Amino acid sequence: MSSQNPMRVAVVGATGFQGGAVARLLAEHRHAVRTLTRRPEGDRPPLPGAEFVAGELAAPQDVRRLFEGVTHAVVTMPLVYEEERIGLYAANIARAAREAGTRRLVFNANTRVPQGVTTVPAFETRRLAEQILRDSGVPLVVLRPPVYLDNLFSPWNGPGLVDEGVLAYPLPASAPTAWISHRDLAEAAYAALTREGLEGRTFDIGGSVSLTGADLAAAFGRGLGRAVRYVPLRPELFERGIAQLLGPETAAGVAGIYHYMADGGDPLLMAGDDGVSAEALAVSPAPVEEWVTRQPWQVWSNDTEGQPA
Repeated sequence: MSSQNPMRVAVVGATGFQGGAVARLLAEHRHAVRTLTRRPEGDRPPLPGAEFVAGELAAPQDVRRLFEGVTHAVVTMPLVYEEERIGLYAANIARAAREAGTRRLVFNANTRVPQGVTTVPAFETRRLAEQILRDSGVPLVVLRPPVYLDNLFSPWNGPGLVDEGVLAYPLPASAPTAWISHRDLAEAAYAALTREGLEGRTFDIGGSVSLTGADLAAAFGRGLGRAVRYVPLRPELFERGIAQLLGPETAAGVAGIYHYMADGGDPLLMAGDDGVSAEALAVSPAPVEEWVTRQPWQVWSNDTEGQPA
């Protein structure tokens, strides 16, 4: 498959950051993109060339309309951590993809998933969705990313990094983590859609190296041209902070990952896979410092000296 054989791709989650990165890359390669949204027309993100289908994942007929005429699909679930709702969403997607004759479906699990069953909804809802999609019989490739660098280009981290050289994040300083960007995810998803012989496989995608907190701070320091130190944020403080934006239920779901990591039962969960996925997908995630140098960090600076009034 190549850009000479255009795909028609249903991108579930294209109005979010992760799915949006996938949709934009597909459009760059001249593939047709269709996505489902409940947002009114004036509140939709800029996705040049994408077709929006009005509807929601809970409605089978809406999902069926999304998949009509598509050849491929990339699925990123919304930030929902209720087993019943995710099960319904996955079942509707699986049925619609099967009926449409979808040639390949790529599932972005949003996170790594521990080998054994846990009590963490963020992991178990994704494990459930993956199993439902696999049972559909539609050719499936699963991507399990670790943590996104884009999380750090945010109102929570940007000012502290730029003005104080402090990188605070709710991962233990000792936990090796293969940080990647949304763009890296998109490249992996594109490869998972187009490379031959990947059906049925699951990839723990990630950056080319695993970084501890100190390693991450050093990489940011090189990218920013200043000293940076890593501060492990307590997961409950992180949860409280994002609850103001996402609401308490979603915040608890997201923070569950970091509570799990803080408990130390699976310290290598977010680490690299020794290059297995990069080789199979033929991708080369950008080094952290390279990603850092590409971001407009000045937008977070509190130093207004020399700025126009």
